[in-house]
Amino acid sequence: MSELKRVFLQNHEPLDFEFTQNKEDFIVEEIFAKPFKQKGNFLILHVKKINMTTWEMIEKISSFLNIHESAIGYAGLKDKYATTTQYLSLPQKYEKELKKFSDKQITILETFKDTQKISIGDLSCNRFKIRLHKVDDMKAGKIEKIARAIEKTGFANHFGYQRFGKDALSQAKEMMEGELFIKDKKVKKFLTSVYQSYLFNEWLNERVTLSKQEGLSSLKLLDGDVMIGRDEKIFTPKTPLEKDFLARKITPTGLLVGRDVFRSRDVARGIEEKYDDELLNEKGMRRRAWIYPDALTCKYLQKDGDFLLTFILPKASYATIFIENIANRNFQ
Repeated sequence: MSELKRVFLQNHEPLDFEFTQNKEDFIVEEIFAKPFKQKGNFLILHVKKINMTTWEMIEKISSFLNIHESAIGYAGLKDKYATTTQYLSLPQKYEKELKKFSDKQITILETFKDTQKISIGDLSCNRFKIRLHKVDDMKAGKIEKIARAIEKTGFANHFGYQRFGKDALSQAKEMMEGELFIKDKKVKKFLTSVYQSYLFNEWLNERVTLSKQEGLSSLKLLDGDVMIGRDEKIFTPKTPLEKDFLARKITPTGLLVGRDVFRSRDVARGIEEKYDDELLNEKGMRRRAWIYPDALTCKYLQKDGDFLLTFILPKASYATIFIENIANRNFQ
């Protein structure tokens, strides 16, 4: 299992600008899928964190309240090297004690009440504000032109480099081959997800390469592809529904290997099975293979040589992948 590189559908020459994840240049806002009821037994926290993972934040809050981490609900994981806002839930009975909580990296912006705990996937999307550096007039024009084109055509929903960490990919390989025993359940689950993500990216690379060879501006659909509709229902059409895909009514999905998950068929399965592992006992799922940025704005700060991008992406997608597609190169 070698270090993964993403393959992009873009054909332009790579753009040489500077992009770094940090608290000033990478800002993420979680947008929740449903309004809170303002009543109930759960306290909802709207929190801002700086340069720390979601798990690190949960660990600090749970330690302060002397409760198990599982008592704190969250909808999605946010980047470490960034300024991010998201929602957490915990039993309302800790509301008074929580007022004493203080941390230089965590700010509780506001609180709500609800009848249900927040669960993974409850968010609808994320809004990003990203600053690129060392951009001149010519590069600024190219960045906006390419970003606008991708807004229309979409891009491949790879897992970003953040997913794999520094040594996680090699550790995942050793664990899967039985050369590394992991006792900690949380670490084992994480490394399993790294393995699943790696196989998904490799599959998506082959599908993007196939599409690129045919000169397409979006993913080529194959007989037997598993699709997902706007209603989140998974299905396999009898024939590829090209018009519905281009109209954004449906999206092809890729396999996150594991048990109890629907596999593709026919031609699509011929590629998918090369990146499958039917012996993996972790629960599998389908992941959108193609996504679109929304609400895109571009602003060139000529004096500073910076370029600001703001956009919205659906949940379970990476802003860094959008930026890599604009640059047409891997950052890490």
